[in-house]
Amino acid sequence: MTNGKTKSMSAEPQTVADYWHLFVNRRAYTLQSQRPHPESGRHYYYQPKQKGKGAPLPLTEETVRQHLEGEITLGLYAINPATQCCKWVAIDADYRNAMEDLLKLQYHLTQDKVQPALEMSKRGGHLWIFLETPLPARDCRIYIHDLASRLGVPVKGSGLGDGIEVFPRHDTIAAGEFGNAIRGPLGIHRGALRRFWFYGADYTIPAQIAYLKRLRKLTAEELRGFIADKRVPEPVAAKPSQAEVRGRAARSEFRILEHVAPVRKMGRNYVARCPSCAESGNDRSGDNLAILISDPRYYKCWAGCSKEMIRAACGCPIPPRRR
Repeated sequence: MTNGKTKSMSAEPQTVADYWHLFVNRRAYTLQSQRPHPESGRHYYYQPKQKGKGAPLPLTEETVRQHLEGEITLGLYAINPATQCCKWVAIDADYRNAMEDLLKLQYHLTQDKVQPALEMSKRGGHLWIFLETPLPARDCRIYIHDLASRLGVPVKGSGLGDGIEVFPRHDTIAAGEFGNAIRGPLGIHRGALRRFWFYGADYTIPAQIAYLKRLRKLTAEELRGFIADKRVPEPVAAKPSQAEVRGRAARSEFRILEHVAPVRKMGRNYVARCPSCAESGNDRSGDNLAILISDPRYYKCWAGCSKEMIRAACGCPIPPRRR
């Protein structure tokens, strides 16, 4: 076995095809920056754009090959907006005693004859559940949230600072939206400068892919049985109404700087904690949201939250006619 540090690896066409079958549910993706931000030191994720057009670049088999060979690092989206389905569920835990909770979830999933794969991460781990066919994101979230509740495993959101984060993070997403991406497995984390492997197989790409292919996949019939009579979890973007804030937004143009604090200058931008990330207990460093100093109408969440998600988290959702 290797220790996971960066090393040259070759990804054969069949390996790329197998990875695509396991993990790719839509052609939208993000990239982790090769260099850290000069002030924050973080490697942010961003959507690569077509030169001269501004449209997102579509994911290709060549992009996946580069990810597996360590040239780039992908972030993958769970939900396909055309179907509102996903082909995997990922449970991210990066807090104190996170591994203990992941192992508890893993054990009880196996009691349901589900075979999850446990992946190392920089601060904790990820637990992946693969589906026999793409299944509704809503149903997948009900299953995991209900299991976590029964086991006493905390879930981020509702004021909780620490807890698991479930991908997909939404029941549905609108056409043209993306949701939240998670680091694609088996690539090189640019900040840690290493790969994070799945437990249960040798630390090579072919061995890891072969292991994941052997795992038993959750079926639609099984999922329906698991969630019968269960409640839908609260949407990630849900927030109690703020009459005063909404009233002010109705009277004037929405101003992001009225809804975030504290802010600090970083180059050409202000940076602040993203309201959408904050609802799930994320962005503890308070620098995911970048706001252009010269024109604060322009702002962006480096973690991938859409403008609709940010506005909803501020209590000022974008009216349908303006979307």
